[in-house]
Amino acid sequence: MFSHIKHNGLPLWAFKAALLLAAAIWGMGTVVIKSTVDEFPPSWLVGVRFLGAGIILGIVTFPRIAARWRENARGHLRDGAILGVLLFLSYWANSTGLTDTTASNSAFLTTLYVVIIPFLGWYIIRKKPTRFNLVAAFLCVAGVGCVAYGGAGGFSLRFGDLVTLLSALFLSFHVLYTAKYAPGRSMTLLTVIQFVVAGILGFIVGIVTEPTPNFAQLSPETWVSLVYLTVFASCIALGLQNAAVARVDPAQAALFLATESVFGVAFSILLLGEVLTASSFAGFALIFAGIVVSEYLPLRAEKKQIAATEAAAIELEEADAFLR
Repeated sequence: MFSHIKHNGLPLWAFKAALLLAAAIWGMGTVVIKSTVDEFPPSWLVGVRFLGAGIILGIVTFPRIAARWRENARGHLRDGAILGVLLFLSYWANSTGLTDTTASNSAFLTTLYVVIIPFLGWYIIRKKPTRFNLVAAFLCVAGVGCVAYGGAGGFSLRFGDLVTLLSALFLSFHVLYTAKYAPGRSMTLLTVIQFVVAGILGFIVGIVTEPTPNFAQLSPETWVSLVYLTVFASCIALGLQNAAVARVDPAQAALFLATESVFGVAFSILLLGEVLTASSFAGFALIFAGIVVSEYLPLRAEKKQIAATEAAAIELEEADAFLR
């Protein structure tokens, strides 16, 4: 029934497909970064990607964001700069981690931010985690343990895996502070500002800590990767997500976006020739189950509770009308 409801001339299934496409683009982005960081250092990669994305998005949306900038330039600049720092830290850690781990590991370890957020939220906004969050955390810890299991070699996480977990932590802060700063702000303007800030930080850190890439001698494959990350994985995927999440049920939207990790693993196997061990496969399955438990089930339970409350209210009204 709901799949036939139209929004702005488009059926609901089209927006669900947009979420899946955004997840696929981001999943592919992990593979693209993995194949690029050996030739193009991580900080420079973050710099080119986000400064380019910020400029493109700023030009496309200029008339709209210019008005909001004039209304409250200082507030947008302050909040956007903070988000930009967190965005840089999360993607710098993610790109750096990919120099020493597989794209498959990165795809699933990064999505742990979904499970981390409720516990950080407990500290930041004093909202206690639910039983779903606790179960999800247990599943994800077990999943990470399976990923770290090396058979006879015991348990070990490589440097790249640990840095990728750090990326998930920074991404969790980014999501929470985005939710904190969003009210009363233009999300498009905040996005442009944080993209530009993250890009500038990438160039600064790259100049100080990494060798400068020779842009004139970059391979065509690297240029294609840079364009993909800048245009598709930053601008287009973000636009698809923003257009869809306002129209798709939150529980379903969370589940569609969680498939990013699945796409990441699938593309890494198909395009990079990565081979999953049995323990890694089990770990990814547990982590994905944890994401579903953390994101999908609570929203579904809340929706059922609201429906039950509304049904009870209707029954009371009918009973009251009958008695009258």
